[in-house]
Amino acid sequence: MQRRTFILLAGATAGWAFAAHAQQTALPVVGFIHSSSPEVFRREVAGFRKGLAEAGFTEGRDVEIEYRWAEGHYERLPALATELTRIPAAVIAATGVTAALASQKATSTIPVVFHTGGDPVTFGLVASLNHPGGNVTGIVSLGKILGPKQFELLHELVPTADPVAYLVNPKNGVIKSDTDSMRAAARSKGVRLEIVEASDDSGIEGAFAAALEQHARALVVQVDPFLDDRREKIAALAARSGLPAIGSHPEFASSGGLVSYGNSLPEVYRLEGQYVGRILKGKKPADMPVQQSVKVEMVINLKTAKALGLTVPQSILARADEVIE
Repeated sequence: MQRRTFILLAGATAGWAFAAHAQQTALPVVGFIHSSSPEVFRREVAGFRKGLAEAGFTEGRDVEIEYRWAEGHYERLPALATELTRIPAAVIAATGVTAALASQKATSTIPVVFHTGGDPVTFGLVASLNHPGGNVTGIVSLGKILGPKQFELLHELVPTADPVAYLVNPKNGVIKSDTDSMRAAARSKGVRLEIVEASDDSGIEGAFAAALEQHARALVVQVDPFLDDRREKIAALAARSGLPAIGSHPEFASSGGLVSYGNSLPEVYRLEGQYVGRILKGKKPADMPVQQSVKVEMVINLKTAKALGLTVPQSILARADEVIE
């Protein structure tokens, strides 16, 4: 009798475990694909989860999220996107043009919500901003538009800086449009622009050596996931090289860069999470216009300015969201 009771209990336990597993796997899966690494984008992922929650989906309770990080190796993105289609994910959230294009190529049926600073029409992600068509829609930040604004701000801080180096990742999917717009911004100020490249860790120090060889007097850092990952290293090298430098994330300035100016990324990711939630509720990407996130943040590091012998005009300090003293 005891043996029979044990068998029944064991069977019931197994049944409960199976039922719990079935319940767990029944949750819709959101695929999250990113060119960078989770250590650097904690604030942004928190923003994405917040947007999902605002749409009614809490991770672990209403939805599961499968994260795929390329760690700066863009060549991994197609395989990572394919992995997410095989789960299969109910929706794929893709950050950056390269990740979005890899996801679009991997599936024509699973909805894809992108976040990019580039023009999604130009890159073939959507037919138009108001009527995306197909299975892809998303959020456009001002990242690429802000590139020339970053140059203008740096020129305002260091008007005598000429030439200015532009640190880029040649593997970035929008490298040509980024460099073209930055060259135009430099020409408008009568400043020579020197392009220096880095697509791996060893290349970053080489890029700084090249900038100094070209007698650069300031530095702009491209909005790029790989370079974002290395923002602390880049800020430290800029300080060591005596180069006033501007990046796009607040952490760049807090790590020793002179100034950061760019979209509020937690806000961009929050909007992306909201869009994913709306699709999980039945909305079709083809009917969801591409949104634009317009909130920007500026952070000035006065300690770095002092070390560089610079005086930050009061007009710039008044515009800053944060001043590090």
